[in-house]
Amino acid sequence: MLKAFLRIVFMIIIALVSGVLGLLIGMLIGGNYAEQFMFNGVRGYEATGQIGLIAGALLGLFLGSWALLKGRKQ
Repeated sequence: MLKAFLRIVFMIIIALVSGVLGLLIGMLIGGNYAEQFMFNGVRGYEATGQIGLIAGALLGLFLGSWALLKGRKQ
């Protein structure tokens, strides 16, 4: 039971870390190259930062679950 709980916590931590990295990368791209881009009512670095956060968190959740389930072969 504890092992399953730790796996879930580890997946959430991976998703959060990759989401923050996606946010920072999205903000850098939006601030330098996509100043007129609009998403969700905001423009520029705020819009691309939101997209980066969403994409990074989803990618981190997928990769985290894949890495944890890969080692669980029985």
